[in-house]
Amino acid sequence: MADDGKWDRRSLLRGAAVVAGAAAAAPLLGGAGMALAGGGDADALFKAGRFEEAGRAYEEILRKDPTNLHAARRRGYVGLLGNTFPDAEKYLTMALRLAPEDKETNALLGDCYIRQDKLSLSVPHWRAAGEEGYARWFAAIRGKPYQIHGDIGRVPWLRMDPSPLVEASVNGGPPKRLTFYTGAPSLSLTATAAEEAGLSPVYKEKTDFEGTVIWVYYGVLDSLKLGGIELRNVPVGWSATESGEDVSTDNDGLIGTWVFYHLLTTFDYAGRSLILRRPTPESARKVRAAATRAGTEPLPLWLSRDHDLQSTGSIAGSGPRVMGVNFGGVGEMVAGMAGEVAKQLGVRTDPDRPIETAAHSHATITYPCYPKEIRLGGAVANEVYCETDPNMPVNVPWPYGPGFDAIGWFAHCFWKPYNITLDFTGMNLYISRGKAT
Repeated sequence: MADDGKWDRRSLLRGAAVVAGAAAAAPLLGGAGMALAGGGDADALFKAGRFEEAGRAYEEILRKDPTNLHAARRRGYVGLLGNTFPDAEKYLTMALRLAPEDKETNALLGDCYIRQDKLSLSVPHWRAAGEEGYARWFAAIRGKPYQIHGDIGRVPWLRMDPSPLVEASVNGGPPKRLTFYTGAPSLSLTATAAEEAGLSPVYKEKTDFEGTVIWVYYGVLDSLKLGGIELRNVPVGWSATESGEDVSTDNDGLIGTWVFYHLLTTFDYAGRSLILRRPTPESARKVRAAATRAGTEPLPLWLSRDHDLQSTGSIAGSGPRVMGVNFGGVGEMVAGMAGEVAKQLGVRTDPDRPIETAAHSHATITYPCYPKEIRLGGAVANEVYCETDPNMPVNVPWPYGPGFDAIGWFAHCFWKPYNITLDFTGMNLYISRGKAT
């Protein structure tokens, strides 16, 4: 949150750089309604997570009124959620012509370009969106970012809890202990690790994080090596106190969603490893074949707010609804949900045991709850420890949330019996019990 009360996308970087896998680990979702949309109302369809239908409805609006900014911007956003970049660019560019200074359109278009590694094209849009840090950062990166060398990297976990740790080489140096969390965007390091890697900032800014004044730095890493996979020319952030000390010392840094969506990534919880593949048609075919042999059906995958992941799951018989899927991070809960969700679905909640915690650097109080069942495809957990936040809405509009209903999220502990592969080209999620083959 910026000082003027407006959403500041840089706060996401700060959260990652300061506390790798910060407590509670849940995006604040938003809204109060859970009913599915009826008829052809585009916004209601979008809110309910019926994105393909919503996209067609917005297109129909634009056929009748090509000057409808909201419909053009929202249709572009639907394309962006599914990494359908031609549609996203077409409609977001249409929206930009209608309102060149619109911050939401510019931020979405900036995100669209960075997902495609077109960083220089994203710069004017981040600037127009009021994100000078992103603009200066991406303007300083020369050549293609996230260059992939190698075909596969298998990285064992040094530990599972309270957050996973893996070893990685940074700029060719000795192994560093990094955690990972898909609730954060970029790769981030501690100040010490950044200094040892010889990093120099291309931009820096002073900010406040949980009552502590810190400096946040933006730079470029020459090399990140994870097993047999090496990424070169990688955007990286780090942070330090005013005296130059590390803000967090539990690990040397954090790997965020931007790294993972450049690869065909398997979070092999059951096998306690990361499996990172070059995202080729052949590697995707092998993943689909393995899923078929395991009897696993592909689930949809959506990417919002440049790093937040969603799929469809259910809580206590809710039926398929959009839910967040968070890999890594910390916490003992298996899933989380808004208070209204727990109430409407009759989830058993323990009001006598409040938990003082935080989500996205904001203090909050949650309560233990125990849904009869939570489900993601064929993955099921019954009567397990979850948490509910009575102050969390089901829908948070842009810029604070994705703008559609999400009844909850699957957290670190849900995944432990499974291996999960994310295909960011086909936008599918595969989840299978046991170790990855």
